[in-house]
Amino acid sequence: MQALFVCFAMMLLPSVSCAATAGTQAQTETTAEAVMQQFNDDDEVSPQRKIDTQRKHQILFMMGIALLVLLLTTGILGISMVFFDKDVFLAHMIFAGLSLTLAAAHAATSIAWFWPY
Repeated sequence: MQALFVCFAMMLLPSVSCAATAGTQAQTETTAEAVMQQFNDDDEVSPQRKIDTQRKHQILFMMGIALLVLLLTTGILGISMVFFDKDVFLAHMIFAGLSLTLAAAHAATSIAWFWPY
């Protein structure tokens, strides 16, 4: 009998929580908009920290070239492991990790600098 009560309570719990949060959702959206507005208003950057758009593109280009070199090296090491039976697994994994890290940094940097275009 107690298990039946617990099952019934678990079925009703999501509907009760949805009804309770529906009233606070509008207030949360207003608060979130206010927080985002504070970040949008603070667009002034000191001249020492300001990077012009051409320099940003150059930095991203260099990151892209390094990423392509790392990916090519990772691929070459993987092919040499499979087809030529070389023992380069550790180097392959290190280059794969570096490639993944640089790809994430490249994506984060481009989003931070050029979002929303």
